[in-house]
Amino acid sequence: MLTIGEFSRLTHLSVRTLRRYHEGALLEPAVVDRSTGYRYYSVEQIPTAQVIHRLRELDVPLSDVQRILRTPDPGARSALVAEHLQRLEEQLDRTRVAVTSLRRLLRPDPAPIEVELRAEPARTVAAVGAVIGEREVEAWFAGAMAELEAAVGDGASGPPGGTYDNALFEEGRGRVLVYLPTPSPPRTGRVRAVTLPAADLAVTTHVGEHDGVEVTYGELGTWVVQNAMSVAGAVREVYRVGPRDTADPAAWRTEIGWPVFRVA
Repeated sequence: MLTIGEFSRLTHLSVRTLRRYHEGALLEPAVVDRSTGYRYYSVEQIPTAQVIHRLRELDVPLSDVQRILRTPDPGARSALVAEHLQRLEEQLDRTRVAVTSLRRLLRPDPAPIEVELRAEPARTVAAVGAVIGEREVEAWFAGAMAELEAAVGDGASGPPGGTYDNALFEEGRGRVLVYLPTPSPPRTGRVRAVTLPAADLAVTTHVGEHDGVEVTYGELGTWVVQNAMSVAGAVREVYRVGPRDTADPAAWRTEIGWPVFRVA
């Protein structure tokens, strides 16, 4: 038998942590002396302690650690760990995006963005639209775009785009439309012919991944205000270069167009 101090040195789990794991029924000692309260561990418990140590290094919650340890099936245990790793990867992606945005925002002398005022004529496109929540946009967009591409095939006459109602940003839920320009929009599944109205747009280009696009939105909004204009309608995006064109995120280009009118 090993004392709690010896077990601590062998597993790199502090005595305090081992006591907490005992109290939480996560790793119970092999023997507890009733008269002294001293805890003793067996060498067979070392691998279990090491598994716990690694899981906690990955920030797996104690409740999930218990589920993993108490699951006898190796495949099920692996699935539980993989599920947590997926959450970690998503968290890392969010952290990376936040860091990129902060670096851009905190530049001492940010370069001014280039903005073009463009008169966009009305045009009819093949589109899929829905009212969705802000957190649903990414998954919904992927499904809608895949359906559009299948319906239009090689008949697209320009890059894909989307429109986003102001309510989506202001209230967290609003109408979203993704589209493909085509001379003869098909009607199949969710795909419909939609006419985008004519609009005067203030247009700039977001470079790179779409994550962090809010910084470009802010810069475009600043330009609109500074030039005595106001936003009048849903934001438009055109995906000039994206994942469907190249796997290199640095090459992606998204045009952002705000319908505007000049303030008197």
